[in-house]
Amino acid sequence: QVQLVESGGGLVQPGVSLRLSCAASGSIFMIYDMGWYRQAPGKQRELVATITSGGNTNYADSVKGRFTISRDNAKNTAYLQMNSLKPEDTAVYYCNADFAVLSPYRRYNTWGQGTQVTVSS
Repeated sequence: QVQLVESGGGLVQPGVSLRLSCAASGSIFMIYDMGWYRQAPGKQRELVATITSGGNTNYADSVKGRFTISRDNAKNTAYLQMNSLKPEDTAVYYCNADFAVLSPYRRYNTWGQGTQVTVSS
């Protein structure tokens, strides 16, 4: 069974930085796309950023230029570097991964449990 575990959230003041981590564990053959999503109170979950196994990235307009997604394929870990944080970035941040297992080969999609990011003065 594959699990995603996020870490790095917290309460910070506007303008500071945080780095989130998402570590995948289990019987993984390969991880394809990984992504970060967020859900603020009373709102739908939205895409923040995604990254392919080859390193191609995609960002929501609201975070372009402030957030950077990266990954370490050897560690099955994705990161989200968040700079210049704003109160509107406050949300629960979820990691998502599209991965495959062997014997037999199958692809799955899974979510982490989420980590809270609160930006407030």
